[in-house]
Amino acid sequence: MKFKILFILFAIALISACSGGPPKEKRMKIGFAMDTLKEERWQRDHDAFKEQCEKMNVECVITIADNKADKQANDVDNLLTQKVDALVIAPHDSTQAASMVEKAKAQGVPVISYDRLINSDKIDAYISHQVPVIGRKIAEYALQKAPKGNYVMVYGASTDNNAVIMKKEQLAVLQGAIDKKDITIVADNFMTDWRPDEALKMTENALTQNNDNIQAFVVSNDGMAGGVVSALEKKGLAGKILVTGQDAQLDALQRIAEGKQSMTVYKPIAPLANAAVEAAIKLAKKEKLDTKPFMNDALKKEIPAILLEVTTVDKANLMDTVIKDGWAKFEDVYKNVPEADRPKKAAN
Repeated sequence: MKFKILFILFAIALISACSGGPPKEKRMKIGFAMDTLKEERWQRDHDAFKEQCEKMNVECVITIADNKADKQANDVDNLLTQKVDALVIAPHDSTQAASMVEKAKAQGVPVISYDRLINSDKIDAYISHQVPVIGRKIAEYALQKAPKGNYVMVYGASTDNNAVIMKKEQLAVLQGAIDKKDITIVADNFMTDWRPDEALKMTENALTQNNDNIQAFVVSNDGMAGGVVSALEKKGLAGKILVTGQDAQLDALQRIAEGKQSMTVYKPIAPLANAAVEAAIKLAKKEKLDTKPFMNDALKKEIPAILLEVTTVDKANLMDTVIKDGWAKFEDVYKNVPEADRPKKAAN
């Protein structure tokens, strides 16, 4: 009997040695279901997220839905089939994405709503920049620089909660001036998928209907601002009418340097992606997140959130914000500005 036990132990040791010892700990896997890579900012999110996963030694599987809700639903199904330990979703459709959250939670997979808010009270965290603050900063800038006159409101996609939140905050800022009849909103609309071509058409129509008498285009992101500026350029009005934006895309920073776009909202992407990866790892390990309650108006419920700060950028502080931070290079931002008109670069 003694020899039998020894033989069994020897056999187990031999098998372990042949198979390279005890099984290695499984590498954590995070799924990131993205909506699009069309805008420069989403390419930055993709790269920053991937880089942080590599740094934290976790596997990440990233899918791109190409602005299609059905494709994103399939992407999430595939990620869950691949047994991800945590799921991060930047939703195409904030309401439809709730069903993706349900599926993940049914399988015990924690879910983070990334940048855009999903209409579900089952998400483990909403990680974004301060979207209400972005809406307010855009409207406050417009009101300060163009306190009277006709306004055109160019909102993002109606399927995106962020666009809805920003609209609410912008109108809250402008309401006093509207009531006093200092400003009049002569046109307003949501743009499908935040499309610049739709913003361009809306601008052309608004200019025609108001005989070019418009003082401000309150635009909710830089992609659409590009469409607005294109329409203004055709009429020789670029730089004469206020145009807002958000995302600090390079082409928008160039337009600001040239004086064609008035401002943008700078949202550093690396801290956002890093926070999402780190939160996903914690949730997968069943650790607690440091969140604050955020009211989802669509659900009338508070959800746990991590919200990052944002900065208003215009011609006056390009050097002290995006260039100083290394977000964009001096040479690239001022590419279309004659050298004599560029600010002096600070001595190293």
